[in-house]
Order: sequence, then structure tokens, then C-alpha cells
Amino acid sequence: MRLANLAGRAVLLVDGGAVDVERLTDGKFGPSARSILDNWEAFRDAVSGARLDAAERTSYTLADLGAPVPEPRQIFGIGLNYADHAAESGAPNPDFPVVFTKFPSSLGGPAAPVSLPSAGVDYEAELVAVVGKRADHVSEADGWSYIAGLTVGQDLSEREVQLRGPAPQFSMGKSYRGFSPCGPAVVSLDELANPDDLAISGWIGDEVLQKSRTEKLIFSVPKLVAYLSAICTLYPGDLIFTGTPAGVGVGRKPQRFLRPGETLVTEIEGLGRLEIPLEQGYESSASA
Repeated sequence: MRLANLAGRAVLLVDGGAVDVERLTDGKFGPSARSILDNWEAFRDAVSGARLDAAERTSYTLADLGAPVPEPRQIFGIGLNYADHAAESGAPNPDFPVVFTKFPSSLGGPAAPVSLPSAGVDYEAELVAVVGKRADHVSEADGWSYIAGLTVGQDLSEREVQLRGPAPQFSMGKSYRGFSPCGPAVVSLDELANPDDLAISGWIGDEVLQKSRTEKLIFSVPKLVAYLSAICTLYPGDLIFTGTPAGVGVGRKPQRFLRPGETLVTEIEGLGRLEIPLEQGYESSASA
């Protein structure tokens, strides 16, 4: 199934449109996505027997969809989780996950415009795992069973804010409004032949920025669930941005940052794509 957010209501994306969850289940689930994720297993069982072929459909565009999980309790980001990205950052492969947080106010939908706060905003195409049930001290072997589904994400980063000061400010540099676009839907694992190996790419126009596969993650989704749940309680609807492959703007020569007027496209095999219009939110200058 593909759980999405249309005008603040939980819907299932199907051929021909979107099906409202609350109406489909006669009020048992919905209307919010978070309420569904809080009862994910019961919802999955209920919908598996629903007559989707006869359900009323609503047409939509990508721009009509909001973040599929609009109210996560926690958003985790993982740094340096592809060897080629660690190398372009001048860092060795980490021995354990490098974790930071992104604040919920940074969430955006799959085609929501982003106002660039400076000329130093970078892109990071990422697979995002959505937690489906409370997790405490979960083993790696059981990690996937705690994931409701996967979605496409961008970990946008204002590099000067991220790296300034006596200690890096990752969470602040990565939490401007709209800096965590996700979508178009939370795709349940049964929709994917192999959730451990999905093609991931990002581009602007004809310029390919990133291209890789999620099998190259240093720490897989189950490993991240095990590591995080040993320290923090994970809750239904929590988001885990799993890291980005090589090709980010700060690692290029010359460096390549996002520009107003561009549309940043991010796609993951089987999950869909983001199409993020970029707008200018700062005063331009000759140096910018």
C-alpha cells in the first residue's frame, strides 16, 4: 500500500487517484496519517481485505500531497552512511552510525517549494524509513519488522550554518523550513521486491547530481533500527533519513549549490519522486 497525505487527510494512492482512508474503513482509521501509524498492524490487516477496486477515487497532482507523515515525534538523520560520500567528505567510514536530528517544522511535501535562505544550500538524496511500532532494544535481525514502510526524502543543508562555530550545528543547518521534503507516500515493504537494494538518484534538468543504490548503505535500515532503539525509544511515525551517496554540492570541484529557479528532482526505485521548486529567500549579490 501507499499511504499519503492529501489536504491533511490520510489516503491510499491507487491507480486512478487517491482513496480516503477514513471513508474506506468506515471511520475506524484516520483521518490523520499519524493515527494510522500508531495502529499500523491493525490498519494493514483491515485494508488488506478492503474493496479498493470499488472505492471512490479523488484525482490529485504531486503538488497536492503533503508530507506523508506530517507529525512525527522524532526525525533522525544519519551522516556518512555511504562509503563514497564519506570519501568525498574527507572522512573514513564510520565505525558506528553518525546521528543528528532534524526538527519537524522542516518537513515538506513532495513538490512543496523551498525558499533558499542563502547561496550555500546543498542537496542530499535519501531513503527515509518510517517506524511502524514502538521499538526498544530491537535486534538487527528483527529491524525490518519495526518499519511500516519507506519513502523518498531530501536532507537539504545550509552548509555555513551546519559547520560554523566551535562545534558543528548539524540540526540547525538541516532544519530550515522545507528542508526535509518527503513523499509522495509511505510505501509498505510488501510492495518492494528487495527493500535493501533500491536505485536512488537526484538531478536538476539534464544534470545528474547523484546516482547510487541503497545496498551500498554502510549501516542498513535494520542496523539503524537496532542502534537507535538501543539508545532512544522509537515511536510509530518516526522518520529515519538514512544518509546520502556521493555527489553532494559541497564535495564537488567546483562546488555546486542549489539556485533559485531550479527544480530539484529526487527518485527512488519503487517509491516515487520528489520535485522541489527552489525559490530565492535571500538578497542576491555579485559574490552569490
